[in-house]
Amino acid sequence: MKIEETLSTAELAAYNATTLAYIGDAVMSLWVRTHLIMQGCGKTGVLQKQSEAWVSARAQSTYLRALMDQGFFDEAETAIILRGRNSKTESRAKNASMMEYRMATGLEALIGYLYLSNQTVRMQELWNEILKLGEAK
Repeated sequence: MKIEETLSTAELAAYNATTLAYIGDAVMSLWVRTHLIMQGCGKTGVLQKQSEAWVSARAQSTYLRALMDQGFFDEAETAIILRGRNSKTESRAKNASMMEYRMATGLEALIGYLYLSNQTVRMQELWNEILKLGEAK
């Protein structure tokens, strides 16, 4: 798959939620790392520690809950989030409850879906909202 290619809705529906979350985790990590570097942070140890505060299951769960409370997501996005949240996973969160881990997986699944369907405007809207929430803590 070329980076500029877009998967169809039917193709994306064939992916399980943990696969979407896998790519969504990478995308969110890139967003956060880019943001931190643009803020002037240059030491890798500091970058790693600050990055973890943004991409932890606990933080992602907090972002998702706040955005859901605001009614940020449409019906289709909510369905993807729920698919991610309800997916069976072998992994366990290190520093979060199982519910926080599942909520984080739901957010990551949505990010993965938006990325693979090339919905760049919506991805930017989502990142802008996460950024506001992350900087407010």
